Amino acid sequence: MTAVLLAEDELAISQVLKAYLVKAGFHVFQAFDGQQAIDLFYSEPPDLVLLDVMMPKADGWTVLKEIRQTSSCPVIMLTALGDVNYRLKGLNDGADDYIAKPFNGEEVIARVKAVLRRSGGDTASSAVKHYGTLAIDSSAHRVTLKGVDLALTPRDLSVLLFLASQPNRTFTREQLIEHVWGQDYDGSDRAVDLSIKRLRKALQNWPETEGEIKTLRGLGYQFCVHEDN
Repeated sequence: MTAVLLAEDELAISQVLKAYLVKAGFHVFQAFDGQQAIDLFYSEPPDLVLLDVMMPKADGWTVLKEIRQTSSCPVIMLTALGDVNYRLKGLNDGADDYIAKPFNGEEVIARVKAVLRRSGGDTASSAVKHYGTLAIDSSAHRVTLKGVDLALTPRDLSVLLFLASQPNRTFTREQLIEHVWGQDYDGSDRAVDLSIKRLRKALQNWPETEGEIKTLRGLGYQFCVHEDN
């Protein structure tokens, strides 16, 4: 599910935008001041940021500058400041789009989808998938849990990426060996069990309410997640 970081200090506006985003199929993280937006950006890497300009603790310009130091993540600025100079400032500082208040919720969703398409991160193909506090970036081969990178061996990472590529589908040991170890592998299928054991240890702080790697006796293994994550 494509994740959006919504940084807006006015609760009513934030809740309305969140409702539109969730209805459109996005996973939403809300920040109500600039510093919280920066913290969430690093702890829960989003696919796109909706960023209000006038916020306490750190304004939108400061947050945008911080994001652009390390990331090309798409950013859409939200503000009541409709002057063309403010729009130009946002775009020149690295924003991907600019929406002036008051705005129509459906227009915001259309703008979000358009920016994601241009950046190659639309909802159908986004590389970063969020399962509660677990984030899996298949293109960067990076897995974070509660904002912390998980140190996985290349083989264990490949197993996790393969299982997570089709959540809630069961794969046999033979299928895992074929897709991860390769058809020429002539070792024991015990290697699969050991890899799963190591993955479960790495994911021990992932709440079971969000997901788990499940064993189906006599069938295989499944990256089991809840549909609302």
